[in-house]
Amino acid sequence: MDAPFIDCPIAKLSYAAIDFESAGAAPGETDLPVQVGMLHTPSLFEPAECFTTYLACDRPVRWSASRLHGITTADLRGAPAMLSLWPTFRRFLSGCVVVGHNPSTERRFLRVFPAHGFGPWLDTLALARHCMPTLRELTLSSVSDALGVVPSVNAAVPGKTWHHALYDAAASLEVLRAVVQALELQDRPLRTLRFALKV
Repeated sequence: MDAPFIDCPIAKLSYAAIDFESAGAAPGETDLPVQVGMLHTPSLFEPAECFTTYLACDRPVRWSASRLHGITTADLRGAPAMLSLWPTFRRFLSGCVVVGHNPSTERRFLRVFPAHGFGPWLDTLALARHCMPTLRELTLSSVSDALGVVPSVNAAVPGKTWHHALYDAAASLEVLRAVVQALELQDRPLRTLRFALKV
């Protein structure tokens, strides 16, 4: 992360939020994405552009995964291959802070684009753990409830709910906005959140 970027005021940077839902994997298998949701905003408190789609997958969605997110193998018929969406991923994720709630899965799935250069990453799980140490549950839904952002997420992604990729991505962005606002960090440099940043 270059110095000018990390020294920019938090509220004035561009942000993208991303979430994937997956097919589920048996022991020894590699999991695969079946849905992505992304939002992009040119600065933290401006409206965000949204994108979501199912993704083609070369094996059936496992029952355990489908029970969680409601996506079935039939839903993926005609879905685009993730590689074909490179221009969209680049437009949403390049040159900004990428936000996710414990985004290890998102970072792993994005390796399909070698040397993509997306990031730095801001982990809202690490943010909540640091800023809300008394909160017993740190799931995205629990953190969102505690911060009172669920109505904002519902307004941003009407008709969706938890474990829809776009809904979860929107929730992580709203969590970041709420924490920044509550702690009055708008004009502080990004380095203030270094405990939640990963390159």
